[in-house]
Amino acid sequence: MTAIPARVLPLPMEPDEDPPGRGDPDSRIAGILDFIHRRLAGEYEVDEFGFDAELNDKVLLELLRPLYRHWFRVETVDISNVPDTGGALVVANHSGTLPLDGLMLQVALHDDHPARRPMRALGADLVYKLPVIGHLARKSGHTLACPEDADRLLRGGELVGVFPEGFKGIGKPFSERYHLQRFGRGGFVASAIRAGVPIVPCAIVGAEEIYPKIGDFPALARLLGVPYIPITPLFPWFGVLGLIPLPSKWLIGFGTPIRTDELSPAVADDPMAVFNLTDQVRESVQQLLEELLPRRGPAFPPLA
Repeated sequence: MTAIPARVLPLPMEPDEDPPGRGDPDSRIAGILDFIHRRLAGEYEVDEFGFDAELNDKVLLELLRPLYRHWFRVETVDISNVPDTGGALVVANHSGTLPLDGLMLQVALHDDHPARRPMRALGADLVYKLPVIGHLARKSGHTLACPEDADRLLRGGELVGVFPEGFKGIGKPFSERYHLQRFGRGGFVASAIRAGVPIVPCAIVGAEEIYPKIGDFPALARLLGVPYIPITPLFPWFGVLGLIPLPSKWLIGFGTPIRTDELSPAVADDPMAVFNLTDQVRESVQQLLEELLPRRGPAFPPLA
């Protein structure tokens, strides 16, 4: 079969339009049929990183919205601290045993930010080695956590999300919840300095309770080549049902942006300067977590 070249997408949704998934049934059905027709005809495009904006909005985020709205009941705090336009780096804590926090942050910035900004998350190598998950991650705008990709995205005016704790964050035991792990070597800070974009601290409260990690199987994890195999109050005892996340209440807060445009790009090559700014960002995220925790209230309020 001859491949049909992809064509230019229609103009993106204006900020005052209804979010996808709303509207009368006839309009939704017509939209679904139009979407299927254009996909079959090849009338869509992906960028150089594999990001498929239409598929992300109409399908991938649509699957996550029930979790976001009704299960975790996510609320955002000071989301206007994220710039409406231009490159910016959102730096968030990472937790939850499975990285649902990154997906919920993506929904928040796309659906609840006034400019409906897509977040281009930087992910670990392991994500892109997984056959289906790696492909979907690319389609949803994620890319490899490396300086080259981060630099290109930030200089291209994209909103980039990074979780510097990595597997140390999502895999930490429940007893260490809401205490940040080490932030690595500060490569994300160097990328922001080189691009001259603001760094926005972000604190996610709620993910720590969805899969409380009380232990793991280190030997099995080494055999399978994964960071850990968790033990939670429900997994593996309840099998597949143990993979259902607990319905904790979430808050996602955004701190005051930290400017880098006043720094020379050469500062990115100064290890001490990068370390100091990295430590400043980490302290900002930790402080924001401590402010949001009491504001969140009970971890498991009744579902509406």
